[in-house]
Formats: sequence, C-alpha cells, structure tokens
Amino acid sequence: MMLDLRGRQLMKTATQLSEKPKGNLIVPTDLEREGVAEISESLNLLLADVFALYLKTKSFHWHISGPHFRDYHLLLDEQAAQVFAMSDDIAERTRKIGGSTLRSISDISRHQRLRDNDDTSLGAPDMLAELCSDNRQLTGFLRLTHEVCDRNDDVATASLLENWIDETERRTWFLSAALDES
Repeated sequence: MMLDLRGRQLMKTATQLSEKPKGNLIVPTDLEREGVAEISESLNLLLADVFALYLKTKSFHWHISGPHFRDYHLLLDEQAAQVFAMSDDIAERTRKIGGSTLRSISDISRHQRLRDNDDTSLGAPDMLAELCSDNRQLTGFLRLTHEVCDRNDDVATASLLENWIDETERRTWFLSAALDES
C-alpha cells in the first residue's frame, strides 16, 4: 500500500512538472519558494562580483608590466579563466532552481560588491595586492552564500560553493606568494 501511494505521488509530481503554464517556467525542485528567492538573490550578488573580478583580473592581465611580466601575465590569465568559468555555473544554478539571473552590464553594476578600478597608474605590486584582497572578499561572499544555501537545504549549490571557496583561496594564496617576491 505504501509503495502504491508513493508511486501515485511520483506520477502526480511528474504530471505537474510536465504541465507548463504560458509564460512561466516550471522547475523540478523541491526547494521552498522563499528559499529559491533568497538563494537566487545571493547567487546574483555573487555572479555580479564574479563578473567584476573577472574583468578586473583581465584588465590587470592586459596592463601589468615589470620584471616579472611574463609570470604575472600568465598567472592572471589563468586566474581570469578560472573566475569566468564560475559565472556560467552560478547563472545556470540560479535558473535550475527556478530563479532569475542577471541580464546586462548595468544589472551587474547594480549588484556587485567588489569595486572596479580604472586607475591607469597602478604598478604590478598594487594590482596583485588588489586582486588578492578582492579574492579574499569573494571567499567571504561565497561563505555567506553557502550559509543561505544551508538555511534552505540546497545541498547542490552548497557543494558547488565549497569547490569555489577552495579555488578562490588558492588564487588568494598564489597572489599573496607573488607579492612576497615583488
């Protein structure tokens, strides 16, 4: 009897998921609606910060100079690629749980917490120090988002965040070590 009831529940859920009202996306998640809203908001802040960090890392990659140019140029290119790779996963995870994500550069600028830097006179040590600080801040933002996911039982997003925390701590470590050589 229990199996029959469970089977009917699964069939009902599958039927509900296949019914798509016009204009609305039905998402196969068991997360609470309020949880999806809170997680999506946190992920959008994170996505804006990731884009800001990506662009700053690429900018410094393009403009860095000095005695360690080649090493720094390659390091920043590698780090920028790693940061950019996070962006698609963050946006897709937001959509997967039924949230909406950022849509434009102006949307990014309204949500980002990391500061831009348009200073044309920065030397390599200042660039590395700023990226080190930004990555450290990003680690904190990742941890805050993890807390939101924990509160809302979103283990899949929390798992992704744990990997990104590790990657971000590694970038911070490399930048910090490079600063010791400057």
